[in-house]
Order: sequence, then structure tokens, then C-alpha cells
Amino acid sequence: MLTVDFDRLGVGAGTKVIDVGCGAGRHTFEAFRRGADVIGFDQNAADLNDVDEILQAMKEQGEAPASARGEAVKGDALDLPYPDATFDCVIASEILEHVPEDDRAIAELVRVLKPGGALAITVPRWLPERVCWALSDSYHANEGGHIRIYRADELRDKVLAHGLTLKHTHHAHALHSPYWWLKCAVGTERDNHPAVSAYHKMLVWDMMSRPWLTRTAEAVLNPVIGKSVALYFTKPI
Repeated sequence: MLTVDFDRLGVGAGTKVIDVGCGAGRHTFEAFRRGADVIGFDQNAADLNDVDEILQAMKEQGEAPASARGEAVKGDALDLPYPDATFDCVIASEILEHVPEDDRAIAELVRVLKPGGALAITVPRWLPERVCWALSDSYHANEGGHIRIYRADELRDKVLAHGLTLKHTHHAHALHSPYWWLKCAVGTERDNHPAVSAYHKMLVWDMMSRPWLTRTAEAVLNPVIGKSVALYFTKPI
């Protein structure tokens, strides 16, 4: 399930990409499939081990071009171990809401981006996130949890302050908002609750089958209750 629209990023053979806070690697894998030289970057060693194994399996099974290179790297988003202007594309999806020093993290994302390069940032959208916080403290008040709720214009201005240009915004994953509202209402740990389980099965079916009905419904609902907001920037040459 991708939050970032890769068609807007121009990622292809030879594009140098870093996916900061890659987690389980969903955006790293998509960049790899498209032929990029991609680094999945995170502080969680267990996640990175899984990402590395999947990258190797993709290579062996021919799911990425032979020229593509994929690597999993452990480190701190506040101190990226790369020179200035290293990457053609920088992705930070669903990470800044976890980072206390978000201004410092944004500065690092911008620093390692090449002039003319693309930066994609996604965070939970204000309204769906506010509902989750109102329904459940355990949704966010835990180690490594969400520490802030962004308004899109607030995040936009934080990035624009570094001299970048905003190119596009969109919302994503509207069908996931009610799922999280439901989980927060019944208890975030109660994955076996009948309503939560049934809704989760629907989401898995939607992701695997991508039927016309749910795809159309999500497209219509995204501007209203999309769970995430995505912002795309370019760095001036």
C-alpha cells in the first residue's frame, strides 16, 4: 500500500533515492522495482533486516531491473550520514509525526537532496488523526508514537522555509480512516474484535483485488477523510 505517488517523482533506472524512516520498506521496494538505486533508511534494526532480505529476494526473482541497487541502512534521521546533494529523490512517509525535532529532520531531508531533486513527505491528516486522538490515548501516547498532529499548511511552510517549491498535494487512504476510528473506539489492542477483524479483511481484499467499487469510493472520499496527506516539493537548481 503506497502513500507516495511515484509517477510524480520521476523515479526510474539510475535514480538515487533514500526512503527515510522506511519501516517495513513499502516505498523502498517500489523504488527498487522501478530501477532506482535506493537506500531504505531507518533506526529499527529488525525492520531493516526484513527489508534487506526482501530486496535480495526481489533481485533473485527478477522483480527489479538488473541495474537497480537496494540497500538497508541503520541510522538517525536527524543526522543522515551522507554528503550534501546526494539524492535525486528523498522520501519521508509517515515519519515526522514521530520525531520531536521535526525541523531538524526536515533540514536533513533538504540537505541531502540534489538541486532539481524531488522531496515527498507524507503525514497523518489533521482531521482523521484528531478523531483518533479523541477516541484513544493508547493510539498515540506510547513509546515511539505520534507526538503531534500536523495541519498541511503548517508542514508545507516548514519545508518552504528551506527554499523548496511546493509542486503538488493530495490525500490518500480514506478507507483506512474508519478502520482506525473503529480500533480506537473498541481498543487499539483488540485486533480480534469482530468489527475490527471484518473491516481489516475488507481492507486486505481491497488491496489485493483493487475492485472498481472500492477504488472509486476511496478516490471520492480521499479529499474528505483521507488518512494521510502527501506533499511534493522540488529543490531549486
